[in-house]
Amino acid sequence: MKKSTFNIPQMDCSAEEQMIRMKLEGIEEVQSLNFNIPNRTLEVYHKNSHNEIEQALDPLNLGSKLDSTEEATEVSFSNEKKQKKILWWVLGINLSFFIIEMTGGWIVNSMGLIADSLDMLADASVYGLSLFAVGSAVARKKKVAKISGYLQMGLASLGFLEVLRRFFGVGDMPVFQWMIIIASIALAGNMATLWLINKANSQEAHMKASSIFTSNDIIVNGGVIVAGILVFIFDSRWPDLLIGAIVFSFVMRGAIRILNLSK
Repeated sequence: MKKSTFNIPQMDCSAEEQMIRMKLEGIEEVQSLNFNIPNRTLEVYHKNSHNEIEQALDPLNLGSKLDSTEEATEVSFSNEKKQKKILWWVLGINLSFFIIEMTGGWIVNSMGLIADSLDMLADASVYGLSLFAVGSAVARKKKVAKISGYLQMGLASLGFLEVLRRFFGVGDMPVFQWMIIIASIALAGNMATLWLINKANSQEAHMKASSIFTSNDIIVNGGVIVAGILVFIFDSRWPDLLIGAIVFSFVMRGAIRILNLSK
């Protein structure tokens, strides 16, 4: 594995970055790209020669020039190792809260908690897929984002069907106290997850997907807490069903955003 550093004077914003990504993603030798827009530099991790990379960059007319090529050391991949470490942490957090919320949701009969648990499962799947994308070519990262989007869309559809089933009278009154307690714990877990993802400071598609999912989760957790309070105030399960439907709307919206991102 080699690391070639290019100076690109006219790479001023993300538009140029995306142009470069599209040019290089079809080159099999390219394994990873590390952009530094403020310094106008691009690090390309690749196999074999850098000649094909140079030839792909020249037609963009961004003034690209090869600065150096060296063997990629273990230190060179420190950012990818950091991404993997963070993704393992958030994968564990989301799997744990999926089990907690799904179990608690069925026990206390809360559609909101069940919906949130399925959202957590979707996120866990995303993080698992993202672990395979770290250090991969750009095309593979986009493919991972696309799989993640379709997965989340499928879970949202199943959730809407369950809300409709309960709308027609299946299920008892949810236990509002446990709705609030479990959702509050999940909220703390998601805030920790988002902090870890943002700490990676990555603009790559698979990490952006993870950030979008977790941001949705924080909103959802707050909604479940509010629904639990309304169940108590109105002595009705309608707030729980309503928040369940809203949660799956967030899940579906997140899926659409991820599919757009994968393009």
